[in-house]
This record gives sequence, C-alpha cells and structure tokens, in this order.
Amino acid sequence: MIVKSLELKNFRNYERLSIDFDPSTNIIYGDNAQGKTNILEAICVSGTSRSHRGSRDKDMIRFGEQEAHIRTIVEKNSSEYRIDIHLKNNHSKGIAINKVPIKKSSDLFGILNIIFFSPEDLAIIKNGPDKRRRFIDMELCQIDRVYLYNLTEYSKTLNQRNKLLKDIVFNKKLLDTLPVWDDKLAEYGSKIIKRREEFVETIAPLVSELHRQISNDREEVELFYEKNVSAEGMREALDFSYDNDIRLGSTTKGPHRDDLRFDLGGVDLRKFGSQGQQRTAALSLKLSEVTMMEKETGEKPVLLLDDVLSELDSNRQKDLLKSLSDTQTLITCTGLDDFVKNQYQVNKVFEVKNGVIING
Repeated sequence: MIVKSLELKNFRNYERLSIDFDPSTNIIYGDNAQGKTNILEAICVSGTSRSHRGSRDKDMIRFGEQEAHIRTIVEKNSSEYRIDIHLKNNHSKGIAINKVPIKKSSDLFGILNIIFFSPEDLAIIKNGPDKRRRFIDMELCQIDRVYLYNLTEYSKTLNQRNKLLKDIVFNKKLLDTLPVWDDKLAEYGSKIIKRREEFVETIAPLVSELHRQISNDREEVELFYEKNVSAEGMREALDFSYDNDIRLGSTTKGPHRDDLRFDLGGVDLRKFGSQGQQRTAALSLKLSEVTMMEKETGEKPVLLLDDVLSELDSNRQKDLLKSLSDTQTLITCTGLDDFVKNQYQVNKVFEVKNGVIING
C-alpha cells in the first residue's frame, strides 16, 4: 500500500499543492511552522476522515476561505483509489471514493491504512489511559469494520446513558428507563472488550520482541490489557454501579475506562521506568502496528513520522529506519544532517517554505 500523490487546495497554509511520493522513504524538511506537518495531516484525514490533532474541519481551511479540498491517490492490492475530501466551513465534510460520494465517514476506513507517529506518541506510556485506548481503537478501526461499528454504537449509547444519569437527579421516574440503555451498552461493550483482548494477545509478543531488539537484548517488556470490567460481567457491573453513576452523573464501568500496562522486569514502566525505557517501549508499540496491520490486511500501512527522529538518539533512529526499509514512509524534519551523517537511504526529498514545495 502506498500514497502515490496528494493535491491540496486551501488546506491549512497551502493555497495549492501537488506532490508525488516515492514508494519508499520520503523526507519533507524545512523550518518550523512552514507546513510540513500539514501534509501528513491531510493524508491522515484521507485515511481516517479526522485530523490527528483533533482539529475541527473549519480549522483546517485556509484563513479567509470557506472550503478546502484534499485529493489523495492510493495504490492498494495493485488497484488505484482516488479519495476526495471536501471540507466546508459551516457544513459536514463531503467524502468520495473513486468519485462516488459516501454517506458515512466510517466507510472510508480500510482504504488507506496509516500509522501516525509524533513526538507525543513517545510519551504514550506515561500519559493518561485515554491515549493508550486511542492507540487500540485507531488500529482496530482501520482493520476491523465490525469493531468500528461496535465502538461507534457504544459511544452513542454511552453519551445517552450519561445524559440520562444527569436527568434522573431531577426526575426519578426516568430511572425505569435505565435498564434499556444498560442492555445496549453491555451488548456493544462486551464485544469491544473481547476484540481488545484478541488484539493485545496478538500484539504483546510483537512489542516484547521489538523491545528486545531495540534494547540489544538488555530489556524485556511485557504488555497487559487492564480491563475495567470483563466482557461477561459488564451487564452486572452496570447494575451494581448505578447508584454511584447517578451520583457522579457518568458511567464508571465499561471499556471506556480500560488501559494498557507495560511491565519491565515485573515493574510498572509507567510509574518506575526511566524516560529512555518508556520511549523504547513506545517505539516498540508503534512499530508493532506495522507488523500487526500487515498480518491483518496483507499489506504494510503507510507510516507518517512527524519530527520523531529528532526526539531519538542515533541508535534508536537506526533501529527505527532499519525496520521500515520496505514500508512507504513520510518523514518530516527540520534538516537533513542526520540522514547524510548516518548514510540513511532516502528516495525522495521535499523542501517546504511558507506552504510551498521549493525543492522536490
């Protein structure tokens, strides 16, 4: 799977952009705030319909304009796909695949599989559990449409239940309707938990092996799925917690409170690991996505590295780039010194200045 080309119109600081990528390693370099990350963001939107930054559609439209366009050409399984994204200032975005409009953004998932790696991801181990849940969800939503559906329905039901919990305080009669939402929440929640169990069971040995390689066999990390509640016990847990849930006005039991735990030598890496150990574990986790996604889809995903190399020492840089030799990779950075000095294989180089490609 590769991104062959990208065209932008009025996206972020780009009035217009047309760029063709190499199937292997692409370097996008330039000073800060020139628009390097915006190129990766546009590709992320093309694959997931959303910005990795969590930005609203209107925030991605060039200042002073009412709409923006993204066109991405993807080659997958020897077939070519054209993805068009139409961002509008005051309306929902329009999406078309091979010129055919789609009704739901979720239908876009699976056409272009990407892995986005930013400096913030190096802190995924010590960040809050929501970041680690998002890691699981982003991976599974791209490769499993059933999981995407269950997660979407779970989120809708969870919002409805939380609203009901707040309303019950003012109208006790609404308590009779709570079991209906509990049944739905348990139905979708149990399916999410089971799929996450399978996912962690598959990815855990990959993370351990990659961590051993990157640490030169000095360290061995273990990955565990910390369930808030079991799949089989979720419905009962909702019954037992409803008094507390009403008091708090939110649902305290379910997969929306799950977490991942990383152990190094039997010690919780989140609490007691050094920054270097945490970064190595985070790097192992992200690299495991490449293998996992290839195993599930039959093709390697496109890897987007946003200024990550500057956050790693030379040994980790080498381990990262060596492992990606047969994966299309788009790397943003402020300079080319590290690539020249370490003689890394680079297939295509683009220089960005003020929203314009001046070399490449």
